[in-house]
Amino acid sequence: MEAPAADVAAFVLAGGKSTRMGSDKAFVLLDGRTLLDCALELARSVTREVCIAGNAAKFAAFAPVVEDIFRECGPLGGIHAALRASTAELNLVLAVDLPFLSSALLEFLINKARRSDAMVTVPRAEGRLQPLCAVYRRKFGDAAEQALLAGRYKIGAVIEEVRRCVVDEEELQISGFAVEMFRNLNTREDLASAAADQRARVED
Repeated sequence: MEAPAADVAAFVLAGGKSTRMGSDKAFVLLDGRTLLDCALELARSVTREVCIAGNAAKFAAFAPVVEDIFRECGPLGGIHAALRASTAELNLVLAVDLPFLSSALLEFLINKARRSDAMVTVPRAEGRLQPLCAVYRRKFGDAAEQALLAGRYKIGAVIEEVRRCVVDEEELQISGFAVEMFRNLNTREDLASAAADQRARVED
């Protein structure tokens, strides 16, 4: 594994609410660890500059926190706040509920972003863009702000309007990355299934 990058910042999006989990998703346990701990450890494996995008009162004990400027606007609001606060040109954004990503995948995306002048480097898996595991240049914050001011909150729509580098499934698979890495946890059923899969891997 490469040493953590000095030219990249990472932001863990932890501002989402999850009524289906019955508790704050960031503090849900998977294999004895919170999803937040897992996400922060993963982010710190690729860069020394790691922050949480979310509520400062809730998360300040775990890492520096950036709070939304546009409140209650979903992940796009968190990405906008992260890019406005960042001093890095390249910014890795990770959702807290993607525990199966790997450091190798993140390094792969960062290296793709370094070689591209695209405003966002984003993978596509199972037919969908994965904007909550992507690398954004700071200037994407301008496009995000314009969308938020216009009341448009869908990240995918904003990505379609800017210069982008999309990493398709075929390239991911050729590079050794399974699309299952992008599996997120939205319900208690998802959590139970993920925990069972982890136990099976340990037993193997």
